[in-house]
Amino acid sequence: MDAHQRGQQNPYGMDEECRNCPGLCDVRERVVHGYGDVGADFVFVGEAPSAGAERTGVPFTGDEAGERFQHILGSVGLNNSLPSSEEPELDNAYLAYLTRCRHPDRDPSDTEVTTCEPYLNADVRMINPEILVPVGQRALTELAREHTTKPAEEFDVEECHATTIRGRGFELAPMVHPTDLTDEQTETYIEFFLDLLGTDYRQTKGRRGR
Repeated sequence: MDAHQRGQQNPYGMDEECRNCPGLCDVRERVVHGYGDVGADFVFVGEAPSAGAERTGVPFTGDEAGERFQHILGSVGLNNSLPSSEEPELDNAYLAYLTRCRHPDRDPSDTEVTTCEPYLNADVRMINPEILVPVGQRALTELAREHTTKPAEEFDVEECHATTIRGRGFELAPMVHPTDLTDEQTETYIEFFLDLLGTDYRQTKGRRGR
């Protein structure tokens, strides 16, 4: 974890009482802001909190899919705690969502994703990672639209899983959402990520030393 960081949960002190989306703020239990190492090379981005993540307040935790995701992070050296931990000890990884609130009955609307975009943009700008990991199709579509020059609709997460996509300022390394991951896809991603860690993935863009 970054030596100057006090804690991993909502490290930038973003608004936990946000009222920008009436259709979400009146049905949510809490706002789930980013979590992890603010000096990370890798930022993992999902669509929206699951019921488990809403309960814990930590992205990608609190349920079976979260444990599968945290197992992957642990297998590549980014999580120093058990996959079942609700406050994982992350190193070189930061977790966030396109939208920070959960609706119990539906996926977030395009308007809600756009309204919440400044939070994610602020995370990415302040962390300045090397790799963005879209977790699931919605995250891949949104990040590809923002950070690549190709039409976002051309990117299918099943086809792009465990590959790298050259972006503007960042590489994307898409992952099938852990809810849908097969055992084979899980192992494929672990092997891919370990290989990625063994390459010179850092770009020369004025990063501070870790």
